[in-house]
Amino acid sequence: MDTFSHALWGYGLFGIRKYPKFAALMGAMPDLISFGALMLARVIDGTYRWGKPALATLPDWIYPAYTVGHSFVIAFAVIGLVAIWRKDIAFAMLGWPFHITLDFPFHSLQYFPTPMFWPVSDYKIDGIPWSNWYIWLPNVAGIILLLAYRQRQKRKRQQGL
Repeated sequence: MDTFSHALWGYGLFGIRKYPKFAALMGAMPDLISFGALMLARVIDGTYRWGKPALATLPDWIYPAYTVGHSFVIAFAVIGLVAIWRKDIAFAMLGWPFHITLDFPFHSLQYFPTPMFWPVSDYKIDGIPWSNWYIWLPNVAGIILLLAYRQRQKRKRQQGL
């Protein structure tokens, strides 16, 4: 799934109590630590190109960054530790494992399958790429419905209903 969609899902689902920007960041975080870092590095060195980079052009460091960021085991361990220290932000961090939940059925084995149980297991699913219209369109519709619902709730709270 695209990073922007992940951020919107994180915001809409887990930014409802507090910390909406942090929830959006956590929704996007697994992609930001891998592909976001790659994009920044390529912008800085002048080699950035729009679109999905070919596997042969990727640096070796992107694979472990992607693996760590896309593991339920790592995500829940980190969230659990943070919850001990800062319970108030732990709910917003649930955008991270939700990102993984959205990714594993929508990444194929050919291009960054989601290592959801790493380091316990290397199990991956050969999913349907999210770029297919029949995946992408419901994703966009779901985001629109979720954000419209949240906006409606916000207006009701402001009006005291």
